[in-house]
Amino acid sequence: MGKKGKAAARERREERRREVTLLRAVPYEPHQRWWDGLAPARAVAVVTGASRGIGYEISRQLARHGLHVVLASRDAARGRDAAEGILREEGTSAEWRQLDVADAASVEAFAAWTARTHGGIHVLINNAGVNFNRGADNSVEFAEQVIETNYFGTGRMIEAMLPLLKPSPYGGRIVNVSSRLGRANGRRNKIGDAILREQLLTDDCLSEELIDGMVTKFLEQVKQNSWSSIEWPQMYTDYSVSKFAVNVYTRLMARRLSDRSEGQKIYINCFCPGWVKTAMTDWEGNISAEEGADTGVWLALLPQEQATIGKFYAERREISF
Repeated sequence: MGKKGKAAARERREERRREVTLLRAVPYEPHQRWWDGLAPARAVAVVTGASRGIGYEISRQLARHGLHVVLASRDAARGRDAAEGILREEGTSAEWRQLDVADAASVEAFAAWTARTHGGIHVLINNAGVNFNRGADNSVEFAEQVIETNYFGTGRMIEAMLPLLKPSPYGGRIVNVSSRLGRANGRRNKIGDAILREQLLTDDCLSEELIDGMVTKFLEQVKQNSWSSIEWPQMYTDYSVSKFAVNVYTRLMARRLSDRSEGQKIYINCFCPGWVKTAMTDWEGNISAEEGADTGVWLALLPQEQATIGKFYAERREISF
């Protein structure tokens, strides 16, 4: 892409950024606020990786809209401080609970606590994730931890919390935080095996075995030091593979959940927050965490008649997988 093309793309992004800023200022009408229809109790939202960055901002915005938010994170001190920060805002309801999505026992304990304490939830935001690459770096030294947290951790949470999503006329909501870096046909970031890529993009071929097989193959090549940027994404390779797995897993779960009857529906989607100024990016992003959180909050709160399933979004618009 030449300088003119890059400038035009940058201007389009800025224009959409301005549009979304205006949309965020529009309050929800009373008939759109489905979560108010669950009174006398507040709707309960669980947000993982919520002690800082995008997770914290999603939590804060959901609490401002009137939901009770469970901020889940590994770090106790930061998690409690984050919850207390939200509670200082008038009318908000929030609490912190310890959770490590990479630890099956931790996830099981969290689900059991949620069932005892709240009886279930209405919204699950899978935000917890790690990325050890910065700037031009593309190390795969921590690939196993990245895949375990970002992909397997997300799947672990969904499986544990699905039974706890409360039936309602509005449907349960699952939102997976992902990335454009995990798109199948990016210019530099894609799965090089055309047959595997086609299978992963074809709903009828999708299975957990297929997705797990892809990430297992990648991790084996990393251990053998035989992985190639021709076969795997060129940028932030381990992170990109993990987010591609999250994307296709979202589609797989959407297919499994799509035939649920009225009152039992669960809407699952994923979104890219953009390049956000957070600790994960060393504060080098081009938008704030508040802006990055917006699409996730929007998806969680969509009025029932607008709710979608198995889609990928950025800046409140559907994008391709």
